Amino acid sequence: MERNFLHYRLLPEEDLQELFGHILVFLHEKKFFGGGGFEVTEEVKVTVAAYACLLLLHRETNYFPRMRTVVVYPTEYLAPYREEDPIGVVVEGYQVRSGEAWQRGPVVLSWEAVLRDSQRARGCRHVVIHEFAHQLDYESGSAEGTPAIGGRLPAEEWRRVMRAEYRRLRREALLGRPTLLDRYGTTSPAEFFAVAVEAFFMCPQRLHQRHPDLYRSLATFFRQNPATDWHHPPEVEKLG
Repeated sequence: MERNFLHYRLLPEEDLQELFGHILVFLHEKKFFGGGGFEVTEEVKVTVAAYACLLLLHRETNYFPRMRTVVVYPTEYLAPYREEDPIGVVVEGYQVRSGEAWQRGPVVLSWEAVLRDSQRARGCRHVVIHEFAHQLDYESGSAEGTPAIGGRLPAEEWRRVMRAEYRRLRREALLGRPTLLDRYGTTSPAEFFAVAVEAFFMCPQRLHQRHPDLYRSLATFFRQNPATDWHHPPEVEKLG
């Protein structure tokens, strides 16, 4: 945790203790498998579990109930894809990926990418947070950028903020302007939600300053306020 978890010295002690408990449950319930001959060690399991469970603090949870397995490759890997463009042309092939999440299926990760993100921040990005944000999104039934928000905030307010921020990111990316949020979020509302969650945990102060409405919605959903409640300006933001 001290070596691979950037937030270890940032979280309040009570949050760390809660996180440790979540990690134990996660490791008990989920199965890890190595892809491409990779040996899954305790270091791998604990690092992945720590970042996945960061999303669960202060919330009642069933520990990503639609996901039972985590597959870890040593490096980025090739995965098949199939896309259909607006005029109905289907394109198939392979993509190089560092992670992916399946509904009612596994989370797949590149250990190289996990370790890189976990030992030195890449802007506001973290592959484990990204893929497990998708798992939260799936809990509502489909990946569309609206997780099961329950009674934490009005659903219409959530949709209004997310739509506005999604359009803003697409507009800024189209105009070639620098963006705090990863431009991969322009590909769909589901990917926008995942990159927004990454930013919330990896660079919360900057997200709060530049996207206050988005930050407030995420803070209400996650029941966390990392921009102010962490011990000091996060190291992850300095590194980013």
